[in-house]
Formats: sequence, structure tokens, C-alpha cells
Amino acid sequence: MATRKITTLTTLLIFSVLISFTTYSQEVSGGIKGGLTLSNLYIDRNDLDDENARFGYHAGLYSQIMFFETFGIQPELLFTTKGTEATYTGVIDQTVKFNLNYLEFPILLVFRPVEIFEFYAGPYAGLLLSSNIEFSGLIDGEEEIDRDNFNTLDYGFGAGIAMNFGNIQVGLRYNIGLQKLADTSVTNLLLGDSKNAYGQLYIAFRITEK
Repeated sequence: MATRKITTLTTLLIFSVLISFTTYSQEVSGGIKGGLTLSNLYIDRNDLDDENARFGYHAGLYSQIMFFETFGIQPELLFTTKGTEATYTGVIDQTVKFNLNYLEFPILLVFRPVEIFEFYAGPYAGLLLSSNIEFSGLIDGEEEIDRDNFNTLDYGFGAGIAMNFGNIQVGLRYNIGLQKLADTSVTNLLLGDSKNAYGQLYIAFRITEK
């Protein structure tokens, strides 16, 4: 309940700030975007034998508010999949796939030195919507894991570059999480101090501009 209240208040604050920014902007545009997400958790445990990235996706909306020709901000609202595949050895050998789904709010500074290139950097916040674990090895199966086993609020920093082709943009971004994922003894046993880290390759379509 407390997390929900914090998320609601944060969202209202973000929208209030964005409305203020829009009032003094020179150019406002927006659209839809989506693409590939390649994520990893970089688990640091002695019994970890191998770890492979999870291929997922992200999709959502964005708005770009330019105050000058070269500087602005870009808020986004995205559904993003994250996770990893880890193989543990020891008493038993077991492979575990962690599937985590987030609603994310990046707010990025935009630097556009020329019309075709844009550079981005800024913070993001994410709310964990659901979590799922798949087992293979001695134990096979799939199980929905209560998201309360994880820190439901994720946050971090991202940076990237994009190229503009008219109303179409192609970009690449890398994000580093700063929040520890595990929040119970069960998830801490598997994940330790792991945090989200993920790259995104995307295409965006601008559909509004003023």
C-alpha cells in the first residue's frame, strides 16, 4: 500500500513538472516506441556456474520537449521485460530463468547537436508488475513468484544515442540499475546483491508535433 501511494505521488509530481516545462518549450512532439531488450542481473555467487542474458522487449509512449534547438527533455512510459538465466552447481545442478516485468518512467536529458543525431542521459524509475521463475534440471517447472519477494521499486540511470530519419528514430540505450532486487531470504539466496542491467535497441515513430 505504501509503495502504491509513493508511486501515485511520484507520477503526479512528474506530470506537474512536465506541464510546467511544456508551457515554456519551443517544440513538443510525441509518439510510440518499442524494440528489443537484452537484460542481465550479473549474479555474484560462488555456486553460480553460468549466466546468460534474457532476450525480451519494451514498448510504450514518449514525449520530447525541446527548450532550444539543441537541448530538451524526454519523458517516457514503457513496459519492459528484464531478467536472466542462471545455472547453479553444488549439491544439485539447476538452471533458473528469472522473468521480471516492469512499468518504467525514464526522464532523459536530450542533446541534439545536429538534426540527425541525439544523445540521451538521465534517471529512470520502474515498478515491478509481475515476476516468474522457470526451473530446469533436477527440478523442472514454472512458478509465479509473489513480487513481494523483490524490491518492487527499481531505479537507475540510462544513456544512449539515436538517429533521426524524418518522423522515424532508431536508437540504442544502456541502463544500469541501482536498486538491489532481492528483498527476502529466498530471493537473496538465488540473487545475492544483484541489480538490473539492460540494453535496448528500439525504433520510435513520432505521431504528434507542435
